[in-house]
Amino acid sequence: MSAKVAIRNLYKIFGPRGAEMVPLVENGMDKATLLDRHGHVLGLRDINVDMAAGEITVIMGLSGSGKSTLIRHLNRLIEPTAGEILIDGQDVMRLGPAELRAMRQKRMSMVFQKFALLPHRTVQQNAEMPLSVQGHDPARTTEDAKRWLARVGLAGNEQQYPAQLSGGMQQRVGIARALTANTDIMLMDEAFSALDPLIRSDMQDLLLELQKELQKTIVFITHDLDEALKLADHLVILKDGAVVQQGEPQGILLAPADPYIEDFVSDINRARVLRVRSIMEPVDRDTFDGDVSPDSNLERLIAQSDGDTNHVYRVVEDGAVLGQVNMQTLVKALVPRVRSTDRTAAR
Repeated sequence: MSAKVAIRNLYKIFGPRGAEMVPLVENGMDKATLLDRHGHVLGLRDINVDMAAGEITVIMGLSGSGKSTLIRHLNRLIEPTAGEILIDGQDVMRLGPAELRAMRQKRMSMVFQKFALLPHRTVQQNAEMPLSVQGHDPARTTEDAKRWLARVGLAGNEQQYPAQLSGGMQQRVGIARALTANTDIMLMDEAFSALDPLIRSDMQDLLLELQKELQKTIVFITHDLDEALKLADHLVILKDGAVVQQGEPQGILLAPADPYIEDFVSDINRARVLRVRSIMEPVDRDTFDGDVSPDSNLERLIAQSDGDTNHVYRVVEDGAVLGQVNMQTLVKALVPRVRSTDRTAAR
């Protein structure tokens, strides 16, 4: 797929002489040293990421890793120190004030962690905001907002105020507002982090359901690995402002490229997260113990096999045979790679 959003050699250094600090960082100076010697804070270091059209790119990392700083560069809420940000091949850094304002209104919408709803406006009025500020026809604005509020499960709540809604319902208003904007790109910064676990899971399911239908380009920020693995088509993991590893999330889980990633994924319930398609092999037999979907998780397949490691299943999607999955291969996939620290200790 083509890159809807392309980030090239992006640096952000906070401080009065940020541009002067870039060569020091390029030559290997780390975050702590830059702060100690020069009083500048390294936000982002040489970020290169392609975000495909119609996919969910999840950017994750621990607090201070630079993930929220990165997403705010895409619509230039934060100005980069160096590098390029390309939207459909257009360099965002070359946009003037009017062009930048138009891009924020018509090409990108944002869903915030703290909902960012106007408390004195109704649910309907909050959802109408993106089109209202652009001066669209009021009848069309009302119709579009009502349609998206119904789509996220809020039909009948249009005349309530944010304070009358639960946290999950408020976040649904935020999503409806972003959808009413009808932009190609949605930026979601820790959008579900303030919600309790059950509501958070419901919101993740809603997002995946909407995405299947709408095929937006979504950039989703989270510090939660389970959430990242559930949502991501493309996963980018940051540490101290730099990309440690990126790629298809199942591949990262099966082949972590760095000790930091090994530690990060070591405690994940792999049976619940890994999908059949990530461990299937070419067909080399004629008989099978049953069929399985490539998107089934391994936990479901274990239940289907009743734990019998001698079983081999055919992987089928829309009537086409994609491969086979051997239960012995599945068992091996459930064992995480030995951590680098554990290997060192064993010597």
